[in-house]
Order: sequence, then C-alpha cells, then structure tokens
Amino acid sequence: MALIAPRRPAEAGFTMIEILVVLVLVGLLASLAIVNLGGGSEQREMNSKVRELYVLMQTASEQAILNNEELGLVVDEQGYRFLVYNEQEQQWRSESERLFRGRDFPEWMSVTLFSEDDIPAMARDDDEDSEGRLQPDIVFYSSGETTPFELEFLATPSPDQRYRLVADGLDQIELQTPSDTDDF
Repeated sequence: MALIAPRRPAEAGFTMIEILVVLVLVGLLASLAIVNLGGGSEQREMNSKVRELYVLMQTASEQAILNNEELGLVVDEQGYRFLVYNEQEQQWRSESERLFRGRDFPEWMSVTLFSEDDIPAMARDDDEDSEGRLQPDIVFYSSGETTPFELEFLATPSPDQRYRLVADGLDQIELQTPSDTDDF
C-alpha cells in the first residue's frame, strides 16, 4: 500500500502582471478625471456667472412687468448691480431686494457693452450722470420692453471662449454660448 500525498488545490490569486495592468488602468482613468475636472475651471466659472446674470435679467424683466416699475442694470468692469426707478423722486436708486444684490466678475473676465448705436464700450466705472445721480446701462421697462443691448463676456486667458447676452428691445433676452455658433 503506497501512500499517496494529497494534492493541494491550485492557489487562487492574481499574478503580478494582472495587478500591474489594473494599476496602470486605474492611473490612466484618474489622470483623465483630473484633467477634465481641473482644466477649464475659468471656463466653468464664466459659464456660471453669465448664466446667473442671464437668469437675473429675465427675472428683472418679469419683475418690472409684475410690479409696474422700471428696473435698471449697471454693468462695470468689476461686476453689476440692479437699480429701481423711484417715480416720486424721479431718480434711480439701488435695488434693495436680496435677489438683485450686486455681484462681482472675476478679475480675468472682461465685459464689453454694445449700445443701441453699435459702438462698443468697455463697461464703465462712472454710473452717474452729470448731476451725480445713478444711471443704468440697461433698462427693463414695465411695458415688457428692454433697452436694446449686447453684452459680450470674454475670458482673458482664453479669448476664444465668448459668451453674449443680446436683446433687441422687444423680444426675450438671448444667451449665446461658444458652442452655439462658430462665427463669434
């Protein structure tokens, strides 16, 4: 009677090559995620800021109609703020509603306002008339009309990324993003 040694079951596990292949794949996926999330933060912030202003402008237009009052928008190099027209005093004053509080632009973002006469003007620092009273760049009338305008937003690091807010005065405000058209 010969003794037969019991056979050991095959060892279950991963080989060193399998582990290395998995580590390389995980590393590649992680680097792609970092590039996609990390790169373009300015573009995402600009997109967010322009869309926020777009929604606020639409809201201001609706508020002007609902409250039967004129609302204005002052745009300068640092940011923007809303005004409301006081009929009794015959002048513009800062809007006190929290929704319409002033907001700042990032320092790397430039804003150009095109007025009714199509002359581009950098957003200005002086929002007052000759008598020192506040004057808006854009007015949202209680009739539903708006001052015709075009606001162009440009990121100085990547000038190919342009956003525009456009209104002809009668129709809704239109948001144009870089992906909408190639003729910017």
